[in-house]
Amino acid sequence: MEIITIKFFLLTICAMFIYYLLSERYRIAFLALLSCGFIASFSFVLLTYVLIYTFVNYIIGKKLKQVKNIKFLFRVGIIFNLLQLILLKYASFAIDPFFSLFKSEFELSSTLYKVIIPIGISYFTLQGIGYLINVKMGWEKCEKNFVDFLLYITFFPKFLSGPIERSNHFLKLIKESKAFEDSNITTGLRIALIGCFKKVAIANQLAPFITDAYSNVSGTDGSQLLIVLLLQPLYLYFDFSGYTDIAIGVAKLFGIDLLPNFNRPFFSLNMTNFWKRFHISLSSWFNDYIFKQTLFRRRKWGEYAPVYALLVTWVLFGIWHGAGWSFMVLGFIQAIAIIYEYYTRMWRARLFKKYPTYVRTWTGRVSTYLFYSVSLVFFYSSDLNTAFTYFSGLSEWHGFTMHSNHLAVLLMSLSFITIFMTIEFLQNDYPKTIEKIAVLMLDKKKKSQVIRWGFYFFLVSVIIVLNNEVQDFIYFQF
Repeated sequence: MEIITIKFFLLTICAMFIYYLLSERYRIAFLALLSCGFIASFSFVLLTYVLIYTFVNYIIGKKLKQVKNIKFLFRVGIIFNLLQLILLKYASFAIDPFFSLFKSEFELSSTLYKVIIPIGISYFTLQGIGYLINVKMGWEKCEKNFVDFLLYITFFPKFLSGPIERSNHFLKLIKESKAFEDSNITTGLRIALIGCFKKVAIANQLAPFITDAYSNVSGTDGSQLLIVLLLQPLYLYFDFSGYTDIAIGVAKLFGIDLLPNFNRPFFSLNMTNFWKRFHISLSSWFNDYIFKQTLFRRRKWGEYAPVYALLVTWVLFGIWHGAGWSFMVLGFIQAIAIIYEYYTRMWRARLFKKYPTYVRTWTGRVSTYLFYSVSLVFFYSSDLNTAFTYFSGLSEWHGFTMHSNHLAVLLMSLSFITIFMTIEFLQNDYPKTIEKIAVLMLDKKKKSQVIRWGFYFFLVSVIIVLNNEVQDFIYFQF
């Protein structure tokens, strides 16, 4: 089922009414059943697989504190999670080449994909692994209610592309009483509406410029490649944050507060800070479960321990995004940037001490954005050859013209981006100003209501007019 459709909207609204009409005793079961139905709309085989996956992790979690050899059972659980992820997501990269060595035409990946559509697998696998680590380390008790655990894995707003929830946050949250609050409804609908607008009015309009360039890198003029280079972080951000807003907004309708995933990332001063603001649920997961654990195990290595831990963490971070060397390079260069920032922080502090604060601030923001722009070439490229062709093509300018309709679409998108970025700039640098604007927008006075509802009407109108072509969210592929 597509997320930005009337069908999904009506389903969510109907489900919300039923949810609050039900006794609190049955609400979680209802959401779990609804989530299973949502998954089944993609594939009944996928639903069967997810149910089996959930049950295995549930049983292992319950048994972890009951058996004598905890380490063995824990390793079985981790191997189970990683093995199913490798088979369903990385078979084409890690397994199929072995068959080709024996001149076999058999491809395990294509065979598996014909049976199971691996939607959401990267997200629920990290949730399963995180849960087992939490229970094993004693950071939380095992979940005894299977329905609650099933909802943790399958909750439909976050199933496709996160945010990646923590079990000790989500499971505790859904056990709390969920009385009806009209503020949850209005806030949830507003957040979801803004998310739809980001996707339809900005991301979908930028998508052709990005996809066309990468589908024919060698035949695209260097000037166009440069434009795409500068636009692609914004495309990714508005596409992914759009989905996140929809997920958080829909969850809010049911009184569930999902973890935040973005916090004005393009106003970061460096890449270390950027990854604390961009895809927060994923980067914090890797920080807590990979970086800190690796650093602890290699603590005897002294100053080399954090370097090693960063390289391991970010290469795995890149691999999480997909099977291919380009994703590994993507993760590797993020690690190099953060290592560089760590070892040069004192030197950079002395250097910028000579200049006004705004020089340091905007130099950091611009350089961070440009670095991320360049690194995303490895994200969008199908392989390393495409990425290197892209970089070499940047210097070949032969003249680039854009159709007037395409130019109009681009300018419209850029105007919307400017509005959103201005709001984020005020939130980041002038929070008191944005608070005054928020008070004006949300006040119950007639003037404020006219402004607010006029704003909502504008968003809805633009979404209806521009939502004429289905564009998948980028992170659906992960």
